Amino acid sequence: MNTTQKFNGVDIQDKITITTSELQAMLSCGRYSAVQIGDLAKARIQIGKRIFWNVEKVKSYINKVSG
Repeated sequence: MNTTQKFNGVDIQDKITITTSELQAMLSCGRYSAVQIGDLAKARIQIGKRIFWNVEKVKSYINKVSG
């Protein structure tokens, strides 16, 4: 099995999709809340067993519910 390559030098704000742990960092919340927000934003992308989140959809959702 191949290991996942990490791109730690790339800023979260510059990425199109992020992992759940990066979503937690972006939202400054725990895993449960981050997944809830991601699901409400309909930003979930599943490729095989891996889960990614669409950054633009999350940002758009946060702006919509906060304003």
